[in-house]
Amino acid sequence: MTTAHALVLANVFATLTMFGVIWIVQIVHYPLFAGVGAEGFVDYEAAHQARITWIVFPAMLLELGTALALLWHRPEVVPAWLIWTGAALVGVVWLSTAFIQVPLHTTLSAGFDGDAHARLVASNWIRTIAWSLRAGLVLWMTALLMR
Repeated sequence: MTTAHALVLANVFATLTMFGVIWIVQIVHYPLFAGVGAEGFVDYEAAHQARITWIVFPAMLLELGTALALLWHRPEVVPAWLIWTGAALVGVVWLSTAFIQVPLHTTLSAGFDGDAHARLVASNWIRTIAWSLRAGLVLWMTALLMR
């Protein structure tokens, strides 16, 4: 197995992990924030952030690292535009996380805020769509490698 092939496999693993996580968060987890209640919400939000970080941070770092590494170690059978598009989508995810979702979680850390919650659920579609597109791209890359 070449370095490029190993990078693709690691990238597939990280992306498909985040694809599954983001859909659960988008459809189940974030909408349920509204039902926690004001009294316990601060503790709930703190626990959410602490626990979800153990899942998403390693997967996001692996995805970022392998997506960037693939820019230099692209398998010959994978078109460059596919790698660059995947890397751009990783950028979308990280920028959205840093500049939209993290600040909204910071607001929610002080207590439930209906407006911040609604914006969190709505804006998280950016990441959900980006990871869904990435899932398709990495599966396409895998199919090209298997030919």
